[in-house]
Amino acid sequence: QVQLVESGGTLVQPGGSLQLSCVASGFIFSNYAMSWYRQAPGKERELVASIFWNGRGTDYIDSVKDRFSISRDNAKNTVFLQMHNLIPEDTAVYYCHCKTLNAWGQGTQVTVSS
Repeated sequence: QVQLVESGGTLVQPGGSLQLSCVASGFIFSNYAMSWYRQAPGKERELVASIFWNGRGTDYIDSVKDRFSISRDNAKNTVFLQMHNLIPEDTAVYYCHCKTLNAWGQGTQVTVSS
């Protein structure tokens, strides 16, 4: 069955960096665009970044442009979210998502706090 498993979330100080990973299984990963979403307490889930199936196209919400970078390794069925210059407003549960298959991971908690 389709499965997405995120990892890498943790507590980090403001200004720090973190890399999230999402390992996919149960489908031909290289055929599908992938996205990262996040949901902060009391807020709706929002799209953070997306990447084309071949990794040649990416898109970001304005609040993370120039700080976050999405990438993928199709040989390892993995999509990454590299985050720099983290701020408290980045605190959220981060989810991996495949829109075409309507698949979600279980999420990984990122907390930015001193």
